[in-house]
Amino acid sequence: MSALTPVERGERRRQQRRQELIRWSVRILLVVLVFSLGVALGQAIQDNPNPGRTVTSDRTLHVPTAGNPGSTITP
Repeated sequence: MSALTPVERGERRRQQRRQELIRWSVRILLVVLVFSLGVALGQAIQDNPNPGRTVTSDRTLHVPTAGNPGSTITP
């Protein structure tokens, strides 16, 4: 059985803390990434029009009735 010296124990603790910090950083990064993708998807769905929806546009044509009729045929 080998006992660790105080220096080795301190180094091992620092390594464990560093590894734990990296693990939590990766977890937090993944949560932020998934949340961002969810927000982006929600915005994309909200911005698109509903499928199958009919769009109707109305226009009024004004026909000139006074003055020269604009005929190109000469008698």
